Amino acid sequence: MADTFDREKVVDCMFDPVTSSILAELEDGEKTCSSLAQQASISESEVLERLSYLIEHEFIIKNTDGETTLSANSEKLSSIVESGDNFDETISSLEKMDSYLN
Repeated sequence: MADTFDREKVVDCMFDPVTSSILAELEDGEKTCSSLAQQASISESEVLERLSYLIEHEFIIKNTDGETTLSANSEKLSSIVESGDNFDETISSLEKMDSYLN
């Protein structure tokens, strides 16, 4: 059965300024939730809350053997941005993020 998710919600999560900084940290590989929280100056529970939709749909892999660690499913995350069907939505989301920053 195919995983169904809201592409716009995934893009919104990916381009949220705090969440995107967390995702950038995960580009280098698996990180502990505590180190991500410290880097983003938020609590561990907020890290998990911000990433909950991405975790639910396996864009982010959560491992709870011992200390909670997170890793990015880079292939799946890239497919959202690179999808031809989703390109216009991605551009729109980037423009939306840019308007928030300006």
